[in-house]
Amino acid sequence: MIIFAAVMLRRPKYIKKTLSVSLSLKVVSAMAILLVASLTVMLHYSRREIKEEALEKASQTLEGMVQGVDNILLSVEQATGNIYFSMLPYIDQPDKMASYCRELLEANPLIYGCAIAFKPYFYKDRELFMAYVYRAGQRGTGEADSTFVETDTFGNIPYTEQVWYTNPMTTAIPSWLNPTEDMDAEGIEHLVTFCLPIPGKDGKPVGVMGVDVALSPLTRIVLANKPSPNSYCTLLDREGSFIVHPDIDKLYNQTVFTQTQRGADPTVKTAAQAMVKGETGYKPFRMNGTDYYVFYKPFKRDVIPGRVMKETGWSAGIIYPKDDIFGDYDSLLYYVYAIAVASILLLFVLSHIIIHRQLKPLQMLSDSARRIAKGNYGTSIPDSHQKDEIGRLQDNFQQMQKSLASHMGELEQLSATIQARGDELRIAYSQAQKADRMKTSFLHNMTNQMVGPSNAIYDDVNALCNVDIKADLQETGRLANDIQANGKAITELLNNLIRMSDEEKGKEASHD
Repeated sequence: MIIFAAVMLRRPKYIKKTLSVSLSLKVVSAMAILLVASLTVMLHYSRREIKEEALEKASQTLEGMVQGVDNILLSVEQATGNIYFSMLPYIDQPDKMASYCRELLEANPLIYGCAIAFKPYFYKDRELFMAYVYRAGQRGTGEADSTFVETDTFGNIPYTEQVWYTNPMTTAIPSWLNPTEDMDAEGIEHLVTFCLPIPGKDGKPVGVMGVDVALSPLTRIVLANKPSPNSYCTLLDREGSFIVHPDIDKLYNQTVFTQTQRGADPTVKTAAQAMVKGETGYKPFRMNGTDYYVFYKPFKRDVIPGRVMKETGWSAGIIYPKDDIFGDYDSLLYYVYAIAVASILLLFVLSHIIIHRQLKPLQMLSDSARRIAKGNYGTSIPDSHQKDEIGRLQDNFQQMQKSLASHMGELEQLSATIQARGDELRIAYSQAQKADRMKTSFLHNMTNQMVGPSNAIYDDVNALCNVDIKADLQETGRLANDIQANGKAITELLNNLIRMSDEEKGKEASHD
């Protein structure tokens, strides 16, 4: 489509000289511009609708994921609460604590482990006390026949220094925490722990009941819900650590910011920061050469009477490959462009055929005009079968050719007449020149003949004027006779000149 616009800007001489091609290109260029504008608008809104649909689907999936995770958390909280209230009357009996832990694991197969720990010297004969029971083997996969292991330690540092214990002892508020964030987690199942403070007689916490949920089975449950084959859900805590991720290794060894430290695209960090801040929205990012969108929202728990609503600080997100969102759209886009280009080419061919056929009389008129310009005024122009402007032009051109041929015939006849008159004029002019030369010669001769008598008369008149009165009369008579004779000779010459002039006038009158 853009090619046609470029062709119109720099048209070859052939195109400039060929009206049908030029008009076809103009028509196709106009259609191409309209098609490009229409496709651009359509594709823009289609892409926006696809993105909105993906956002809606992601929002629904996120909502479902959050609801699914919260259901798990709620079931753990409720099961813990039941055991908690059963345990409270017997907190002064340390030997029963392990049995309550075991009872809780049996009540909820998603719970990986349960710990009940008290502050130092809560039992006067013991400095520290913790009963911890966890599942061995499948490690919290929900297997009802998992083997329980009982111990009095967790991790590689004293429980009094671990966050799952110190935080609720300080705040006296139930909360969900990462129990391994303050210790070396190597070799320890990555967990989230529901921490429930145990109040003393004065209402201040004297111990903590910690209920662990393994992330690996939680991840498998959550990842079953995804909007597209290649997308997946993720859950981050407030520090950027993965709570849910399809790559189990990332649950144990990485935070979302670890990837940026290893040279990942900076857009990953931007998206991660938005999630950790608790924002809602979506951002594009690039990882391992693949473009993604991450749709995220804060993890909000359902409001239930009696449920302590301290925010977890978690953020739920869906990693959506760009190809999953726009893959079909991009494929369709190529087909649309291919069809558009093929349509433009087909339109050009059809337009050229139709316009060439419509303009064929113009070609004939052009050829006829060229022959007429070379002098072939008798070139025939056939009658037109079209009733449009071109047909009327052909009819008018035919009338013009006939009129031109008629006028050219008259001009040729007039030219022949003028040529004949010119020949006659040239002959007359030659004769006139000859007669003029004869007249000039005649006048010259006549003048020469009149010179002698005129001079003689002049001399005789001078002599007569100088004659003495008393002189001889005979001399005077002689001079008078000479004057008379010379005058007579001049008179005869003048009469002959007048006669010849009258004869010439008669000849000219007879010719006219």
